Amino acid sequence: MNMNTIQIESRIKERFVDGDAVVFDLTGAGNHFEVRVASSEFNGMTRIQQHQAVMGLFKAELDSGEIHALGIKTITK
Repeated sequence: MNMNTIQIESRIKERFVDGDAVVFDLTGAGNHFEVRVASSEFNGMTRIQQHQAVMGLFKAELDSGEIHALGIKTITK
């Protein structure tokens, strides 16, 4: 069963408590997403570290192919 935008947003907000997240299903198939995350937790992190922190939340789904593509845009609050 594929994840939906609400599940992805919820997982991001659980990890980045002060974060704002917006999730887009790019194809309607539930396996290509773009996330935009703003959090003060990104302070002091490189862009790559920020993206790795978000990507790590979905490692199992990316490894299994449940999520095929995850585009990430991060903003430091």
